[in-house]
Amino acid sequence: MELKYKLLALDMDGTLLTDQHDISPETERWIRKAMQAGVHVCLSTGRGFDEAVPFGEKLGLNTPMITANGSEIWRSPYELYHRDLLDKAVIARMHGLAQRYGVWFWAYSVEGSYNEKNWDPALLDVNQWVKFGYHTEDDDIRHKLMMELQTMGGLEITNSSPYNLEINPAGVNKASGIRTVCELLGIQMSETVAVGDSLNDLAAIQAAGLGVAMGNAQLAVQENADVVTASNNDDGIAWIIRDYILPKE
Repeated sequence: MELKYKLLALDMDGTLLTDQHDISPETERWIRKAMQAGVHVCLSTGRGFDEAVPFGEKLGLNTPMITANGSEIWRSPYELYHRDLLDKAVIARMHGLAQRYGVWFWAYSVEGSYNEKNWDPALLDVNQWVKFGYHTEDDDIRHKLMMELQTMGGLEITNSSPYNLEINPAGVNKASGIRTVCELLGIQMSETVAVGDSLNDLAAIQAAGLGVAMGNAQLAVQENADVVTASNNDDGIAWIIRDYILPKE
């Protein structure tokens, strides 16, 4: 029996991972069942490569992987297929905003990840930058940052929690990443399932054949999903694999 869905794209934090930042045995069991049935399982995360690949290895994945919200597409673990970079002048401006508003920031580059503890201005022109982010629980400051970023133009602005902002080049997101993975695997977007919990998952959830929001997902994500499953602590992915992806036994 041919599978309706051939690619399962999984966000990590708040989706694949529990609040203890691990993969539950039940979720892992069902992911392995999906793989045995011929489903491609793809990590699709805002994390950088180094933070994502250990979980792919734990699951035994040898399939494409999407990191830094789609700025990096890996043909297989350790084999880069495509990378989109942020302009260095834009990184400098975004760092300046973090300084002006006094908020925590982080920046992912090919060479490593940085925040205010290890930031070195000398790296600005040397490194290749793939993502920038801010974290603040002050709604007013976060809104002001959002307004400033929007006036800069050429940016894709999402979040991976209600308290942060994540910035990629315009048009680069998990949906564009999944489209690239589909091209690599020779499958259609209609044959994909995308699962996530935050605004950086929204484009993928809207573009996939089946868009799934976790039970713990932000409200805007739940409202735009085809299905809302259980939370990341209650094996929501296992339920989707069992009820929507694998043929009924």
